[in-house]
Amino acid sequence: MIALARILFGRRTRRRWIHLILGGALAMPYVFVGELIVGPFTNSQNLFSSLPHQLLAFGAGLPLAAITGLFPLTRPMSVAVVRALCGVDGDRLADGPARTRQAKGRTAVWFTLHLGFGGVIAGMSLATPPFAVVLIVLPLYVGLRDSRPDLPELLDHTWVLALSPVAGAATLAALAGCAAGAGALLARWAPELLGPTPEDRLAAAEAHAADLAVRNRLARELHDSVGHALSAVTLQASAARRVLDSDPEFVREALAVIEDTTRRTVGELDAVLGVLRDADSPGGAPGFPGTTPAPSPTLAADLDGLLRRTRAGGLRVAAAVEAGPEALPPLVSREAYRIVQEALSNALKHAGPGTSVTLRIRVVPDGRELAITAENPAPTAVVPRPGGGHGLRGIADRARLLGGTAECGPVDGVWRLHVRLPLEGPV
Repeated sequence: MIALARILFGRRTRRRWIHLILGGALAMPYVFVGELIVGPFTNSQNLFSSLPHQLLAFGAGLPLAAITGLFPLTRPMSVAVVRALCGVDGDRLADGPARTRQAKGRTAVWFTLHLGFGGVIAGMSLATPPFAVVLIVLPLYVGLRDSRPDLPELLDHTWVLALSPVAGAATLAALAGCAAGAGALLARWAPELLGPTPEDRLAAAEAHAADLAVRNRLARELHDSVGHALSAVTLQASAARRVLDSDPEFVREALAVIEDTTRRTVGELDAVLGVLRDADSPGGAPGFPGTTPAPSPTLAADLDGLLRRTRAGGLRVAAAVEAGPEALPPLVSREAYRIVQEALSNALKHAGPGTSVTLRIRVVPDGRELAITAENPAPTAVVPRPGGGHGLRGIADRARLLGGTAECGPVDGVWRLHVRLPLEGPV
């Protein structure tokens, strides 16, 4: 009995009942329009003159509701109400307006069913409770029967009066059962009629992929800019600590490089976090009045500074630049800078200060690709770091997104990184 009472009058059933009554309220304008359609054919002057006339007007109005369901915004409004009142998992319902013919047709069917079931249940909810209450209280007020000579003669029988409360309670239970059944049917049909179509799933997948692309780009930029700076600063601070008493001049130079590196990295960090901002404020970077976000570094403008800071960290870099960086496309120049930065950072971390690195940047003879090669002595042992190993993956991702290639590994005792970036490729 408790389980049955929960099914008929539980919280979920009550919320679905409200959903049905809302459907009945939405159906009323269509019923009034249906009255204008069927009125001339029934010679009736009043919509509420008879139940058959009301049903005819209701049936004439439902096709109009189906037409309304074809509008794109009907689906998001219906989905919002279903999520709030029908207890349907939101992941099984579509987001956004219906765009395709299939989605609009399914939404129209849902809207018609909602208003159809809702109109019937709302009408029953208005008419049935007063009748049931009369049946329940009738034995207690026998005088009511005596004052109403138009009551059926059947009520003169004592056994009928005794059973009338049972009939009243059964009527209310039947109403609750109808509401629970209609609500359960709509909840079952909602994912099929308001669920995502293949086109919706494709759009959601594309949006998710775009979000992942932004996150991956942010992760790469943070790793390459901040990670490189922290590695360089750590090595410079370590070297300065060891010669603090014996070589003050070197310590001063190291501190100056650390200051320059951290100041520049703060600017790069602001540029990276700009990916997450919707737009820059007219007066400068948000949170920093009077300033503007630092532009992303490029090979053309920032290679010399990168080499200078790396050499100050103890890495001997022999660079041969044959590319004419100022002539490179901006996107290639930016990504090439990050690739060179990561290559030098890896050499610092794994080979250590004092290591010689040979860096060559050139445009291949046919002029269609930029080639970047970095070589340094292969480390004898590499200690894996928790969470490490993302630098080479980031280089490969950058090259792949530009339509290029990246190869790395030990060759004859030398660790070699070779990257080729097309000068005219995907943007």
